[in-house]
Amino acid sequence: MIRSLHIENYVLIDSLDISFPEGLIIITGQTGAGKSILLGALSLLLGARTDVSHISDGAESCVVEAEFDIDGNLEVKSLLEAGDIEWDNGHVILRRVLSRSGRTRSFINDSPVQASFVTGLAGHLVDIHSQHQSLLLTDSRYQLSILDRYASLGAEADRCRQLWLELQHKEKALEELRSKVERMSSDYDYNASLLASLVAARLNPGELEELEEEQKILSNAEEIKSCLLKASELRPDASLKESGRSLSRLAGYMPSVNPLAERLESARIELADIFDELEHLQEGVDVSEERMEQVDQRLSLIYSLLKKHGCSTVEELISVRDRLEALVGQSSTAADDIIDLENEVASARSVWNESASALHAGREAAAVRFASEVTSALARLELERSVFVVEVIPAAPGPSGTDSVSFRFSSTGTNPVDVAKCASGGEISRIMLCLKSMMAGFEAVPTLVFDEIDTGVSGSVADSMGAMICDMGRSMQVIAITHLPQVAAKGDAHFVVRKDIGSDGTAVSTVREVRGQDRTMEIARLLSGATITPQAVANAEALLLVD
Repeated sequence: MIRSLHIENYVLIDSLDISFPEGLIIITGQTGAGKSILLGALSLLLGARTDVSHISDGAESCVVEAEFDIDGNLEVKSLLEAGDIEWDNGHVILRRVLSRSGRTRSFINDSPVQASFVTGLAGHLVDIHSQHQSLLLTDSRYQLSILDRYASLGAEADRCRQLWLELQHKEKALEELRSKVERMSSDYDYNASLLASLVAARLNPGELEELEEEQKILSNAEEIKSCLLKASELRPDASLKESGRSLSRLAGYMPSVNPLAERLESARIELADIFDELEHLQEGVDVSEERMEQVDQRLSLIYSLLKKHGCSTVEELISVRDRLEALVGQSSTAADDIIDLENEVASARSVWNESASALHAGREAAAVRFASEVTSALARLELERSVFVVEVIPAAPGPSGTDSVSFRFSSTGTNPVDVAKCASGGEISRIMLCLKSMMAGFEAVPTLVFDEIDTGVSGSVADSMGAMICDMGRSMQVIAITHLPQVAAKGDAHFVVRKDIGSDGTAVSTVREVRGQDRTMEIARLLSGATITPQAVANAEALLLVD
């Protein structure tokens, strides 16, 4: 339950501190006084989308903080422990700060937390029923969620939703693989042909440069051989050797000649090596028309492959060959991949079907019981002849299974039709209150907030609705924003929202608890309007006395 609420610089509220008791808490006030501002601040605290226009004029930020007593709520305790947040014996202080820049910060027991964490926690702390939620009653998805929660199928519904997402993911993957295989099949013959020509070419790195060099030699073989022959014929070995002997004989008379003799011998040896190399080159030059033709053919093949595949080197051609090998290989294994994925899809669909069947069985079993309880509750709200029917009807397979739900209603007890087509505003309010009353019995939400759920009703019906809300307040904390005196008189505590205009013309909303005569006068105002008559005061006293 909410122990206290602090609001600072939120819309028309400068600073506000409220302490809430247990039981039924009533909030009233004139239209436009700021009752919805309280609800908006609480929604902001619990993770609602932010809007910097909510920050009061002249302020740089707004703050909303609430203290909750959730002692014994094991789900909240588990969530806090998972988030590494101190439990503090069942006391939780939740704070949210919205700055003018649009940035928000959230804290739980002074520990900073992500907004998503607050949103996940909020559903276990407070259930806010705002006016627009009554319109949700006509939404088939909302109807289905209510039935699932009544039948305790929430976990199975979540599982079914997750299984559906997994099935969709696998089916999409299978569709993409089939499309890929289809494209690969259409290109298979072409790719296989290209690969065959490259494999047959038996390409080697560096081959092109070697062949081009050999082609130059073969093209000029005659001239090369002639030049090498002439060069080798001028071999000076014999004369240099004789010169060396002569210098050696002189060395006995002129020692200074020795270095010259050594240099001459060294030059002779070097020249001998050069001429040996020339003879070897001459022998290696092959004047062969056959080899020339072979080289030309090989080069022609490589050049044509380079042009065909848009490459400039043999190494690039080898890369193309390897890529084609991979593509052709994938084509051969893709059929097996499709079979494997088809089996996965079939398995996922089977598991989802089991979950959808379990949901259907649970919904069918709960629908009649659920409708009967709503019908009984409506009778308490002066719809004694009404009939409420819950139909579970087939729907296209989806995340919620294979069911859709239709809430059908008849105020006369005959020919119930879709609630969206027959129920008046007051009837919708009563149906919604009955649903909330039932849900409060099977959902562990410590605080329930009603924002004018009694819209469209009056008189004895309003008194009956007040009694039902009061009954709910005996087992949980209920905060009811209302305009009806019959409902307001049922509260354990009563707060009044006022809007005052300051000397500077600025509007400010304030909240104060009323008791005794002040409370009597507030209920009298609800009865008679701006002019409070003695009769209204007497009626207010009677309502409070009956309560």
